[in-house]
Amino acid sequence: MKKTYMLDGLCCANCAAKIERGIAAIDGVSGANLSFLTTKLTFEAEDEKIDEITKKAKKIIRKIEPDVDIKEL
Repeated sequence: MKKTYMLDGLCCANCAAKIERGIAAIDGVSGANLSFLTTKLTFEAEDEKIDEITKKAKKIIRKIEPDVDIKEL
């Protein structure tokens, strides 16, 4: 299953890279891409684990960028 989010308030490309690497490392994620220019995060994960993976992804985002507004597309 593919999930897409907009990360409003993403402050730097380095933080975007950290978030992308963190989400890609979650067990069950087959790929993650975060564009700093568009602030668009897309990741693909196993259907049966999607809720757990989404929670972990949001936790990673909040740890690196606490003020980001996460909007599902």
